[in-house]
Amino acid sequence: MDDRSEVREFLVSRRARLTPEQAGVEPTGGRRRVPGLRRDEVARLAGLSVDYYTRVERGNLTGVSESVLDAVSRALSLDRAEHDHLHDLARAANLGARPRRPKPPAHSLRPATQTLLDSITGAAAFVGNNRMDLVAANDLGFALYSEMFRSDARPGNHSRFIFLDPRARDFYPDWQRAADVNVQILRRDAGRSPFDKELSGLVGELSVRSEEFRTLWAAHDVRRHYSGAKQFKHPVVGLLELTYHVMELEDDPGHTLTVYTAAPGSPSEEGLRLLATWAATEHIAAIARDPAARPVTRPGIEFDPEVRTTS
Repeated sequence: MDDRSEVREFLVSRRARLTPEQAGVEPTGGRRRVPGLRRDEVARLAGLSVDYYTRVERGNLTGVSESVLDAVSRALSLDRAEHDHLHDLARAANLGARPRRPKPPAHSLRPATQTLLDSITGAAAFVGNNRMDLVAANDLGFALYSEMFRSDARPGNHSRFIFLDPRARDFYPDWQRAADVNVQILRRDAGRSPFDKELSGLVGELSVRSEEFRTLWAAHDVRRHYSGAKQFKHPVVGLLELTYHVMELEDDPGHTLTVYTAAPGSPSEEGLRLLATWAATEHIAAIARDPAARPVTRPGIEFDPEVRTTS
């Protein structure tokens, strides 16, 4: 991912979506040749010269101050995630080719983190990294995402599952929303970690193998993802409507903890209880960690029809 291209395509896409009426400016000139605002209109809104804004939009953010970035953000009506993304791109531009501190291994966690996961009961919890890998989980977390572990690939990866595994279309009742959110988070993480070769490799792989991913990636949309609601259609317990909270783990850099809970007394709470029982019976956590843990008498994860639901 080229730094200047990332900046240019991001700012051009934000400018194209904003009309003069939305920005509160009088249209200049005659017939408009570009969608959205012109560069001179953005420059005027940001209090910059046209030449300076043109330099910024062309991807030259070296030495650009935070106050200028904030002015451009206001001019383009960027939301918080987009504002942060622009600042992340500027930080990457200003790092240049200077030596960077080595990153911790993407799949390395402190033992205390796994202990924390295992202490969470009644909720599905997992730790992920900025490459959409499911690095660790409690038993219920592995059970929730058991469909992701049907293949032998480890660790399980949310992006590959969503875009490359047909099972994801059934697992997510609103697959399109899941796909949109996944790409928007990945795009944000790519801005925060522009020198991560494995992340760039994942983006390249998905761009080649999935036209849907390629189209969404080209939109340059980003998202903050810390709380909300999701639906899953699990093949064992049926529809689950869960609330999630995401926390960044300061002592495990590059990792986040996600916890899914169900409303007390709801069918989804009962579904999680049933899922926990099934997980213990089927040894899902062991299978999720190591495909070789599968019993040799049965290929893959066999679902007991007696505990399936029809919802």
